[in-house]
Amino acid sequence: MRLIATCTLLFFGYTIKKAIMKKTKRKGFNFFRSYYDVFNELSDEDKLAFIEALLDKQFLGINPTDLKGLAKFAWISQVNSIDSQVKGYEDKTGVKLTPTVGGAERVENTPTEQVQVEVEEKGKEQDVYFTHESFLIWFKQCRNYLGLKYNVKKLSTLEKQLFNELKEYTKEDFKIAFKNFSNDKYWNDPTKSLLMPKHFLNYEHFTKYLNAEVKTELTLGQKLMGRVQ
Repeated sequence: MRLIATCTLLFFGYTIKKAIMKKTKRKGFNFFRSYYDVFNELSDEDKLAFIEALLDKQFLGINPTDLKGLAKFAWISQVNSIDSQVKGYEDKTGVKLTPTVGGAERVENTPTEQVQVEVEEKGKEQDVYFTHESFLIWFKQCRNYLGLKYNVKKLSTLEKQLFNELKEYTKEDFKIAFKNFSNDKYWNDPTKSLLMPKHFLNYEHFTKYLNAEVKTELTLGQKLMGRVQ
């Protein structure tokens, strides 16, 4: 499950004073369960540092430069998801957040300009994100390459719901997650038939493998991702 964060949220001591109001075009973002899980493992001081870094990145595009200790570790464990959300927002809207370091104000687009940008970006968005149909085609290709036939013609209602929870992730994110997922002996055991959309699209599984450490050797998943685009 995901908690929804909005720009009006004053989150665990992260206060915004009028004198130093940080301007942003973004109205909100999905606060993932994984953020909440690592947040709860931190001390009060590290919680504040982590959540402030998360909000500054999501709303302003600013990367943290002074995180230390467990707050830094928590950030590193979630940075792939955080970066993917920011990139997803920028790709969908055509709006670039402030530079990754610093916080200079931006000149906002007018409503007319924003509509024009969204129209221009529509074609690009289709190349960046999966739909239900394109995901299923891609997943079939992946299974076929592994020698596992998959003749299902459409996703089930449950699988569609699981997919929709991952709609902010790009095709590249899916490839990274599947690379690690398919290299896990538990899931790729052909005798268990576990390499299925309902398992891969499970939010906890997907984010676990997306944020998993990337191995340096050429693994089966890497070979697969090199051939299946």
